[in-house]
Amino acid sequence: MIQIRFHGRGGQGSVVASNILAAAAFLEEKWVQSFPFFGVERRGAPVTAYTKIDDKPIWDRSEITDPDYVIVLDASLVAVVDVTHGLKENGMVLLNSESKPEDIELGNSFRIATVDATEVAVAHGLGSKSAPIVNSSILGAFSKASGEVDIKSIEASILKMAPAKHKENAAAALEAYEKVQF
Repeated sequence: MIQIRFHGRGGQGSVVASNILAAAAFLEEKWVQSFPFFGVERRGAPVTAYTKIDDKPIWDRSEITDPDYVIVLDASLVAVVDVTHGLKENGMVLLNSESKPEDIELGNSFRIATVDATEVAVAHGLGSKSAPIVNSSILGAFSKASGEVDIKSIEASILKMAPAKHKENAAAALEAYEKVQF
């Protein structure tokens, strides 16, 4: 089973990203689960969401404590949330950041990927510079950095499930797919 944990802030689209990723994997005939965990439900508060992907039915409906991948939609969360908690050795952290992977300090036992999802989202009119909606961008980056879900499946799911600006969200995913560094 592949387990992915999303860390974001309320309003960034973490829960929607988790659902879209699950839908994309489902298009590839995988078994999936996707669910959120909310602490304080307000815009800007830390939000966690989970996606599980497997070739067989998934019966474990508990939260993910030992993910294979961690996706961080807001780099400032690294200072307040232990985003690598439970991450498997050689697991991957995908971080929305302007920095290169080698400039990120998260420990030596993890692979790091980065993409400036904020820049991509703003360029496609997804939110504002102060409140970008980076979920579709980060999914495009995840597709390439992980190789777990094909970008065409991500694109198809975004076109079907994005709450608004379907074409802009799909274009952002494709651009982030090309820009991710790992």
